[in-house]
Amino acid sequence: MEVDPPKATRAWVLHPEFKSDAARRNADAALQEAVALAEALPEMEIVGAEVVPLRAARAGVLFGKGKIAELKARFATEEIELVLIDGPLTPVQQRNLEKEWNVKILDRTGLILEIFSDRARTREGVLQVEMAALSYQRTRLVRAWTHLERQRGG
Repeated sequence: MEVDPPKATRAWVLHPEFKSDAARRNADAALQEAVALAEALPEMEIVGAEVVPLRAARAGVLFGKGKIAELKARFATEEIELVLIDGPLTPVQQRNLEKEWNVKILDRTGLILEIFSDRARTREGVLQVEMAALSYQRTRLVRAWTHLERQRGG
């Protein structure tokens, strides 16, 4: 019986470029660095990458409505499974973008943790990466269990 090799994950890399950030670095160089980081993961097929100019971040979704709709259509056409955003995302932004685009979203921190996780070989290294990943994920679990809380009186 022949086993098929694992299928590569189809990914797209986005670099949000904030026009108001005076200390920003060259957007094309930053995008190339993000693509190189993504390529460090095994079985990752980078289908596309682009710089997305932004005046300001939107609190709930980072991007504007038009850009979200444009990217949603492109991701569906290209059968994208994972979008890597080169920068920090709030848990709310990550959740909303995942729902909007129907893909998995990783921000830069999540991507770097995935790379370290893939390359950790010693027991100590694996545990250190797991601790860092849990610390990162903890911030994304806020309000996940609030339905179990009791109302408190004064």
